[in-house]
Amino acid sequence: MKLATYTADGRTRTGIVVDDRIIDTGVEGTMIDLIRDWHALKESLAAKAAAGGGLPLTEVTLEAPVPRPGKIFAIGLNYADHIAESNMKTPERQVWFTKAQTSVNAPYADIVIARDQMTTDYEVELVAVVGSGGKHVSAADAPAAIFGYCVGNDVTERMWQHASPQWSLGKSFDTHAPMGPWIVTADEVGDPHELGLRCFVNGEKRQDSNTLRLVFNVWQKVEHLSVGMTLEPGDCLFTGTPGGVGAAMDPRQFLKAGDVVRCEIDKLGHIEATMVAEG
Repeated sequence: MKLATYTADGRTRTGIVVDDRIIDTGVEGTMIDLIRDWHALKESLAAKAAAGGGLPLTEVTLEAPVPRPGKIFAIGLNYADHIAESNMKTPERQVWFTKAQTSVNAPYADIVIARDQMTTDYEVELVAVVGSGGKHVSAADAPAAIFGYCVGNDVTERMWQHASPQWSLGKSFDTHAPMGPWIVTADEVGDPHELGLRCFVNGEKRQDSNTLRLVFNVWQKVEHLSVGMTLEPGDCLFTGTPGGVGAAMDPRQFLKAGDVVRCEIDKLGHIEATMVAEG
């Protein structure tokens, strides 16, 4: 099932995407509430999807599927080709950082290049959305802890990223965590470790890889993070980017106002944004 957060007639609510239409779930609250109550709601929502109706997607605005996740974690150096182009060694332990809630952006909304910044970069990523979550979740039990997946772009302000040993500030500028266009539930995706992912800038393919090349897979990530914290419904885990980022090109190719960035992942759809300069 494909589940989205959308705005129509001045109201923001959750919906089921079926082909080119979206059907209101009728669930009170946000996507986090829907995820939390998923097992009780799943059958009734499947029936709504089968009944059809709803609005054309062209008549609504798609928002980030989880507009305000409780936690956003992202892993660095998790594809061999990206590690190589970064002139780094393959990490023995997972390298995590956070992205601020205020960096979340809708799947087709403009991405803002902050004032006087010139080193903004793209990173297509698979985003795992936590379902039941928990603490001390083993890798063997991790599949049951994930609700679904969506496309993400871990937009990065490189100068700020490397100005500190902690990457979070350079990863957390406003609008720099676009996600969507919807969540595809885990049962529909199947194995998340065999999905092609690509990023295009102005139609030019910059990144082209597959999640089978992850250094640490999704289940290992869940196990690692849940050692120290309780993963909760709606938490979002950015799972790493492959090679091809602008900072590694010769010469470097950072994003500028007017550039159009498209990120796509097999089975999940695509997100696309125009880069704009901050006023």
